Amino acid sequence: MVSHTHWDREWYEPFQRFRLRLVALLDEVFDRMAHDERQRFTLDGQLAAVDDYLEVRPERREQVVALVRAGRLAVGPWQILLDEFLCSGENIVRNLERGLARSAGLGGAMPVGYLPDMFGHVAQMPQLLAGAGLAHACVFRGVPERVRSHAFAWQAPDGTTIRTEYLPGGYGNAAGLMDDPRLVTRRAVDLAERLRGWRPEGDDTPILAMYGTDHAAPAPDAPDRLAAADVDGVRLRLGTLAEYFATQPTTVDGLPVVAGELRSHARANILPGVISVRAHLKQAMGRAERRVERYAEPLAALFHDPSVQRFLDMAWTRLIDASCHDSVTGCGCDETAEQVAARLAEADQLGRAVCDLVGARLAGGVPRDGYLLFNPTPAARTALVRLDVEAPGDGAVGLVGADGTVAPAQVLDRARTLLADDLVPTADLPAVLTRVHGRELYGQEITAWSVSPDDATLTFRVARHGDPAFDVEDVRLALAAPVGPDRWRVRIVAAPRLTVAALVEVPALGLAAVRPVALPPDDPATRADNPAPVPEAARARANGAAPGPEDAGAAGPAPVTVVGRAVDNGLLRVEVAEDGTLRLSTPDGLSVDGVARIVDGGDVGDSYNYAPPAADELVDKPRAVRTVVVHEGPVVAVLDVVREYRWPVGADVDAGSRRVDRETATVTTRVELRAGEPFARLRLSFDNRCDDHRVRLHLPLPAAARSSYAEGQFAVVERGLTAEGGGGEVPLPTFPASGFVAAGGAEGSLAVLLTQPTEYEVTDSGRELAVTVLRAIGMLSRNRHALRDEPAGPQLPTPLAQCRGERSVELAVLPFRGDWDSAGVLAAAEAYRHELLDFPGSGEPSAGLPAPVTGVTVDGDGVALTSVRDRDGRIELRVVAARDTNAVIGAGRGVRGAWRADLIGRAGEPLPVDGDGRVRLPVRAWEIATIQLDLAG
Repeated sequence: MVSHTHWDREWYEPFQRFRLRLVALLDEVFDRMAHDERQRFTLDGQLAAVDDYLEVRPERREQVVALVRAGRLAVGPWQILLDEFLCSGENIVRNLERGLARSAGLGGAMPVGYLPDMFGHVAQMPQLLAGAGLAHACVFRGVPERVRSHAFAWQAPDGTTIRTEYLPGGYGNAAGLMDDPRLVTRRAVDLAERLRGWRPEGDDTPILAMYGTDHAAPAPDAPDRLAAADVDGVRLRLGTLAEYFATQPTTVDGLPVVAGELRSHARANILPGVISVRAHLKQAMGRAERRVERYAEPLAALFHDPSVQRFLDMAWTRLIDASCHDSVTGCGCDETAEQVAARLAEADQLGRAVCDLVGARLAGGVPRDGYLLFNPTPAARTALVRLDVEAPGDGAVGLVGADGTVAPAQVLDRARTLLADDLVPTADLPAVLTRVHGRELYGQEITAWSVSPDDATLTFRVARHGDPAFDVEDVRLALAAPVGPDRWRVRIVAAPRLTVAALVEVPALGLAAVRPVALPPDDPATRADNPAPVPEAARARANGAAPGPEDAGAAGPAPVTVVGRAVDNGLLRVEVAEDGTLRLSTPDGLSVDGVARIVDGGDVGDSYNYAPPAADELVDKPRAVRTVVVHEGPVVAVLDVVREYRWPVGADVDAGSRRVDRETATVTTRVELRAGEPFARLRLSFDNRCDDHRVRLHLPLPAAARSSYAEGQFAVVERGLTAEGGGGEVPLPTFPASGFVAAGGAEGSLAVLLTQPTEYEVTDSGRELAVTVLRAIGMLSRNRHALRDEPAGPQLPTPLAQCRGERSVELAVLPFRGDWDSAGVLAAAEAYRHELLDFPGSGEPSAGLPAPVTGVTVDGDGVALTSVRDRDGRIELRVVAARDTNAVIGAGRGVRGAWRADLIGRAGEPLPVDGDGRVRLPVRAWEIATIQLDLAG
């Protein structure tokens, strides 16, 4: 009998109110344990509950340590009980790493991958647990119907298999056993009989019963009640979960094998609607994780700035806390959702702070009119960068690199130069001068000023960088004539500034600097319709010199052009149809019509499960459509497709229908096509003024699909068109994806590239992909739900979950032939998710541009990078491979030594470094490999 509590840190009440209850519960439990050596307690597998308690009761720390060391209190191994599908794989690793480390400080972690209440489990969890040294998993939700025993062999995509305990009836299958002392024997007999049915013939190991439930303490005299029970042939005793697993074998011989993710509805609700409710939390999680994992940590690690480690630690604290299965899921009260949003915003801000600190130091070697660019991907790339630059002349503009390569730039916007031109009474001039803050004025810095008594004009000139010697007192003195005009003309003139876009080459996980230059108007190599970077030598040849052998294959990407309502970059053509949907076509003849159809339907479900009204009304035809050309190329072209709909304002839940009243909804789909990219970037935005509805983006497939492929946590998972049911909820085949989802057939496929966890479904018998943009609901849970038998929580109003106001979602669409692997979908998703990062230069204007710097390179067919961090002075990388291959790792500074490491950073066998300073690491398909490098320099 494992005495425990399942503790939701925040849910239908916010965190601090739940903590008040936690402290009272643990005070009681620990007092009992101090007076009764028989008492045992398992604290839910997450160390956060201990942290939350000890922050209020620090005087109890020694007692907690003593109980953990004595084996009477089981803590960890997780820091928090997460939702595995709504955070990154790296977030899962850091959660486990932190939980194990902090548990060790209290006497040791429970050596069990306890996963009691997650809404399904990711495919790679067996490999993650095994990589951290855990020999067992313990699960409840998501187990398929064909599992008929209490233990099974759970296999990850790489083949790693871990013994897994299934909890029949859940983590509270013995919760009420001791509520009434008179019924303990009868209830124990019944429970033992039920649980024996899950044990194969000959299995005489102890039977596990979970005595506990949500936010509940065990009976004070539980050991006495168990001792008094008279159960024929059965001995009842309290123990921890760790004690139970110590009686179980670690081998998986003879156990039924379950491969991949656990998302079956057969034995318990998996509550799939949490993937799409409060979508802004999922967007914030994706944004903050990406900022910390792929920008802040690599910058700090590769460019020597250990001073920011504490900022990174704080960012990870917030990311891990937000990943809780009642937090980022959005299935809590409105106060909880607001606190989660604030936590994620802080994580993002901390990541940005690290980038700013490291970037500002590095950009000190770049002249003030230049920019330093960082490439977060592990391969050199030529990618688009948007910069706000001071115009170098009146004509065409380019960005020049340290080697003289010029990237022709497209002007996207021109800033105003005359910021103010006012007539001011002389008596008011002192008040005008108080607007100068140091040397800042109108968001820029003063570079020069002049006073002209002849025409009574005071002029300030401003730019991004000002004159450090400027003193406003000098202006006051210049205006302090004994006799002057009655009025002054005050002008504020800004240096001409442009927003430009250009394709710039940046080394792998490295840096490159650029600065704006004026381009000759008669230079054909740098004319406006040529987006490709052009070396100085090539530009000279374009002006009449003979071609050289180095010109072979030097042609860059084709320019992006706009003709009418069609945009084309030579790799993909996008045409806007009369109804606002898109036709995508590729040069090899693949085409698909009707892409980006918007479908609005009713939703009378709750934060856990979608439910359409009994008499639903779908709105998918716009009342009006218009197309606006925003940018015409050649580097980037942008069209806005504006569609107007009339959506029902809400639903009549009791009547089972949508309301008759309508609200105008204007949905803008921004279509962006860049030179050299085979996918179209889409951004949907609208003001949501309606309640109780679901908005989905529909994308017809080039060929009917029999399955879908979704990239998530260290794996790409194949899923069918249906879901297994039987556990009390209708098994809708709506699934999560994080990096991309792809589907199609032999004639062609479509991939949707993503920036955050997103819900999708393959509909219409495999002919269409639907991506959920918004699910607006008003109840945490409903006691009566059309698609679920029992409540998933209390029936509480959640008005903020209606998600009123401005909403947007970004994704990209990639048509392709063949399978997702050979078509390079994984690489496309990597490029889409990770833009170049820019820092304004702060060095001397006369300084030259620093040479490009390569950080770390990772080559290998199908090898994806997931993390780069500092690990006690070494560079630690984590990669995952889509197939058996070699990961080849190098560094611009050279590699002096390399080691394999386990998942939580313990160094293992050394790896050979070849004469070129590279490490060649054999990896098997879907292996998560961790490597530590000692870099030269």
